[in-house]
Amino acid sequence: MSVDVAAAMLMPGPAGESGIDVGVQRRLARRNELRLRPTLETEFSLDELTGEMLDRRAEEAFLAQERAALAGTLASVPVEPDGFLRWFEDLRADGPGQGDPLFPWLAREATREQFRWFLGQEVAGEAGFDDLLALTQLKMPVRAKLEMARNFWDELGRGHAAGVHGALLSHLADELDAWLPAEAILAEPLALANLMSALAWNRRYAFQSLGALGVIELTAPGRAAQVNAGLRRLGCDAGVRKYFALHATLDVQHADTWNREVLRPLVAADPRCARAFAEGALLRLRAGARCFAAYRAQLWNARAH
Repeated sequence: MSVDVAAAMLMPGPAGESGIDVGVQRRLARRNELRLRPTLETEFSLDELTGEMLDRRAEEAFLAQERAALAGTLASVPVEPDGFLRWFEDLRADGPGQGDPLFPWLAREATREQFRWFLGQEVAGEAGFDDLLALTQLKMPVRAKLEMARNFWDELGRGHAAGVHGALLSHLADELDAWLPAEAILAEPLALANLMSALAWNRRYAFQSLGALGVIELTAPGRAAQVNAGLRRLGCDAGVRKYFALHATLDVQHADTWNREVLRPLVAADPRCARAFAEGALLRLRAGARCFAAYRAQLWNARAH
């Protein structure tokens, strides 16, 4: 790959294509870092409080814009358990971003450098499924909480540090040198991470977070399998690509149990949950679809030069 092409891949695309403002998303990413990272610093000033309130307003405006795009769709979502689960499971084939041509291309054609860039963007858009689970399960009913706990235990490698999913993704990024500079990260993966964090920490969107997390389990396996195939083609050994190999299989089981133990009983208990779950799922899928389109535009445009 030429130096010019490699440089083009490192330049963020314009915000106009997806309407996502990279400046706002970087600001929200910084806020989430401050909000969620443990610290021993106990001092807090009025200026910091003012800054936090400004960021909260920006976050609420972002969520309002995202939710408004779905307002007309949610009215048709079934609210009884069987109908809702059929609707939800159909998202595996018909949801936004499903069957995106990016992934067969990654499996069959992408170079190591293109894969490195793709993974760098994906790492930036990864809010940490285990932490999102931990935040979302607060005060949830016991049956749902127990399933989230089982899922969380899998995310933590069932107690083995070498199997922690977040550590596996970091290991892959290390091996491919996929850590990109902050200025090279596109607006779309930042928006994805900020969306997931906003839903998980804010209890007003806890049920949307359940839908978003559930649709990840439902739709990730096919994409993960193709990414794993591409990494294998490029000579990455099983230990390096274990993160995607795991998610190509384990998430199938997770999706089944999530639907049975989390979504169904909560919809049965309160039909209003159905549309909250649907909203969260569609928010997450739309954000992912924007990422895939932005990646294709960047990678395939760079490839053409």
